[in-house]
Amino acid sequence: MAEGEDLQTFTSIMDALVRISTSMKNMERELVCPVCKEMYKQPLALPCAHNVCHVCASEVLLQHGYLCCDPTSEPSSPAATPATRSPRLGRRAVPKPDRLDRLLKSGFGTYPGRKRGTVHPQTVSFPCPACQRDVDLGERGLGSLFRNLTLERVVERYRQTINISAAIMCQFCKPPQLEATKGCTECKSSFCNECFKLYHPWGTQKAQHEPTPPTLTFRPKGLMCPEHKEEVTHYCKTCQRLVCQLCRVRRTHTSHKITPVLSAYQALREKLTKSLAYILSSQDTVQTQIAELEETVKHTEVNGSQAKEEVSQLIQGLCAMLEEKRATLLQAIEECQQERLASLHCQIQEHQAMLENSGMVGYAQEVLKETDHPCFVQAAKQLHNRILRATDSLQSFRPAATASFSHFQLDVSRELKLLTDLAFIRAPEAPVIDTQRTYAYDQIFLCWRLPQHSPPAWHYTVEYRKTDAKAKGLKLWQRREEVRGTSALVEYLDTDSIYVLRVKGCNKAGFGEYSEDIYLHTPPAPVLNFFLTTAGFNRDRLAISKDQRAVRSVPDPMLFAAERLMTSCHLSIDLVIGDVAITQGKSYSCCVDPSSYLVKVGVGLESKLQEWFQVPQDVVSPRYDPDSGHDSGAEDTTVEAPPPYAFLTIGMGKILLSHGSALTSRDPNGCTVPLPPRIGICLDYEQGKVSFYDAVSFRELWECSVDCSGPVCPAFCFIGGGALHLQELVANKQERKVTIGGFAKLD
Repeated sequence: MAEGEDLQTFTSIMDALVRISTSMKNMERELVCPVCKEMYKQPLALPCAHNVCHVCASEVLLQHGYLCCDPTSEPSSPAATPATRSPRLGRRAVPKPDRLDRLLKSGFGTYPGRKRGTVHPQTVSFPCPACQRDVDLGERGLGSLFRNLTLERVVERYRQTINISAAIMCQFCKPPQLEATKGCTECKSSFCNECFKLYHPWGTQKAQHEPTPPTLTFRPKGLMCPEHKEEVTHYCKTCQRLVCQLCRVRRTHTSHKITPVLSAYQALREKLTKSLAYILSSQDTVQTQIAELEETVKHTEVNGSQAKEEVSQLIQGLCAMLEEKRATLLQAIEECQQERLASLHCQIQEHQAMLENSGMVGYAQEVLKETDHPCFVQAAKQLHNRILRATDSLQSFRPAATASFSHFQLDVSRELKLLTDLAFIRAPEAPVIDTQRTYAYDQIFLCWRLPQHSPPAWHYTVEYRKTDAKAKGLKLWQRREEVRGTSALVEYLDTDSIYVLRVKGCNKAGFGEYSEDIYLHTPPAPVLNFFLTTAGFNRDRLAISKDQRAVRSVPDPMLFAAERLMTSCHLSIDLVIGDVAITQGKSYSCCVDPSSYLVKVGVGLESKLQEWFQVPQDVVSPRYDPDSGHDSGAEDTTVEAPPPYAFLTIGMGKILLSHGSALTSRDPNGCTVPLPPRIGICLDYEQGKVSFYDAVSFRELWECSVDCSGPVCPAFCFIGGGALHLQELVANKQERKVTIGGFAKLD
C-alpha cells in the first residue's frame, strides 16, 4: 500500500516537473534577444515596446554609422568576463578612451548614438529587429533609453531554474575557484568569504558596501532616469514615459498629464491582472482557436499543393500546345522547301541539256545530218519544240523558285507580351463610392466604380448597418450579395436614421478590400410620392414636364422693363400644387434652379389652395438694389401668408430666413443662407408643424406652424420666373394615385 502511494507521489512530482520544464522552455522565447539570439544582457526598452541587449544595440548603431560609447561594464564585473560577454565583442574594435575624450570635447558624438561626421544635434534612428521599423531615439540615442530591470530579474530567475545545481564561483580566487557566498552591487562582482574580506578591508570606503546574495547580473537598486541619473518618481501619460523630478519641471512635459508612479503601477498592474485572468479563463477558447489555426495550416498545405499542381498542368498544357504548333509550322516550311527544291532541280536539268556536250545538242547535231526529207521533218519537229523552250528559258532566265522564306516569319510580340503579363489573378481593388450619384431618399441608391488599373470584378457585395450612438454595441452588418453592375438599391430603411455602407468586389481570386465607409441620413419622415397637377395653373407662364415632376415659369416682360428703369411693378403669382392630399406626416425633396427670380416651396391647406386658383393674387416686385440679391423680403410685405400656408422663400441662389412667426412677414432680423442642392420639406401633421432642411447635410433651415385642420397639399409659387424639379424616387415607382375631385387622398 505504501509502495503504491510512493509511486503515485513520484509520478505526480515528475508530471509537475515536466509541466514546469515545458513552461520554462516556452518562456525562453520571450527572454531571447532578437539580435544575438541569446539571453538578454542589460536589456534596453525601445520606444516600440521591444527589448534589445545594450551591447547588441550599440553594434547595430555602429553598423549604421553611429558612434556609440563602450557598453561594457567595469573589468571586475561579470559582464566583462569572457564567460558572460557576448562573443561578438571580441571581434569588434572598440574606440580607445583617449580617442573618445577628444571626440567628446570637440562636440563630435556627444551622446551615444551620434552619427559620424556631424557636429549639429540630430535624432538617432534605430532599426528595431523585432518589428522591422525605424525607431526614433532622439538626440541622446541609447542614452535616453531605460534599462529593463524587470526583464533582467526574470532572466536571472530563469537561469537559476534551469541550472539548479550550477554554482556561482568567486571571480577573484586563484584556481581552483571557490563557490561564491556574497555579492557586491557597488563592485558588481561575486566573492567567497575570504575574497570579500580581502577586497573590503576595514577602515576603507569599500567596507561600507552591503553584501548581497551572489549573482551573475548586477543591477541598480532602482530605475534611474537615463538623462539626470535621478530615481524616477512619476509617469507621463502623454509621452507614456517614466520621468524624474527634474524631467517633470522641464518645458518638454508642460501641460502633460503626469501621475505618480505608484498610481501608474496600480492601474497597470490591475489591467495586466485582468487581462491575464481573462486569458487564463479562456484556455478552452485558445485551444479551439489553435485547433482552427492548425486546421487552417493543413488546408493551406493542401490548397497550396493543389494550386501548384494546377499551375503545372496549365503550363504543361501551354507547352504541349506550343509543341504542337511548332510541329505544324515546321511541316509547312518543310513542304514549301521540298516543292521549291524540286522546281529548281528541274530547271537545272533543263539548262544542263543546253550544254555543248549534252545529249540534246548532240542529238540535234546528228538530226541535222539527216538527208531524207520526210524523216528529217518527222524527227526535227519534236526536237524543235524542245529547242524553242530551251531558247526561251535562256533568253528570259528566272529561277523557278525564290530562296527567301521571309513570309514564314512569326510575329510573337503579342504572345510574348501575354506571356510576360502572365500572372496570378488579383482580387479587385477597393471600390470608390460615387458621392455625386449616391443619395438616400425613400431608399438608398448607392453607386461606385473600380479604380482605373483594378482587376475586373464579377460581382459585388454591399454591406450596410444602422448606426446608433445610444446603443452599447455595433449592429451586425446586413449584406446584399452577388450584386451585378456598379449600383444597388438598399430598401426597408428606418426614417431619420444614419446608415453606414461599404462595398467590396469579387472575382476568381476572391474578395477584394472594402471601400471607404459612407454615411447617409434617411429623411425624417416617410417620403411622399406625388406629381405636379395640371389643374388650374396658368399655361401661358408655366410649363410642366411630361413626367409631371418638373415645372418652369416664364418671367413677365414687365419685370425686365422695371429692372431697366430701376423701379417696381406688379407681378402675378403662379401656383402649382401636388396631386396628393396629406393627412399624416410626410416629407419630400425638390431642387430649385439657382437662377430663379423668386420661388416659394412648402405646403398649404387643400381648401385654401382651391380658393387661390379661383382668385389669383399679385405682388409688387422689390425696388432695384444692386446689393440686395433680390432677397430683401420686400416682395413678402404684400403677400400675406395666412396660417394655412407655410412657404420657404428662395431667390437668386439664396434662401431668406426669417425669425418671425411667419416667413412672409417683414422681419428686420431676417438673414440669407446659400441655396443647397436639394431642399427638404417635412410635415408633422399631428403637431401642425413644417420644417425645412438641407436634404444633403440634413441641417435644419427653418421651422414654422401650419393649419392642419384638413388635408394638406405640396405647393409651389413662382414670381418673376424660375424652375424646380421634384426629387426622383429611388424605387422609381410608375403607378399613379387614384384621383378624386382633382386630388388623390392618401390616408
